[in-house]
Amino acid sequence: MHLYEVLRRPSITEKGTVLQSYGKYVFEVADKATKPQIKQAVEAAFKVKVTSVNIMTVRGKKKRMGRREVQEQSRKKAIVTLQPGDKIELFQGV
Repeated sequence: MHLYEVLRRPSITEKGTVLQSYGKYVFEVADKATKPQIKQAVEAAFKVKVTSVNIMTVRGKKKRMGRREVQEQSRKKAIVTLQPGDKIELFQGV
């Protein structure tokens, strides 16, 4: 898997913005991505030093549309902890 296919998009949520003050950033990543691949992708894309990566799989919720029950797609989320002093400028001002 190519490094630029690993990171899908940043996850900008209320909890994610609180984590930014601790030097942690949340990304949605590819389903087959591993911790070393995510670490390399973040370091290459943003020129920062990553200290740890935590991964979780978020299962899709069931929603009803009339009589039908539709399952949302599952996704994989990564919380990336940066070295003290490093920041990702993409999130500033959000």
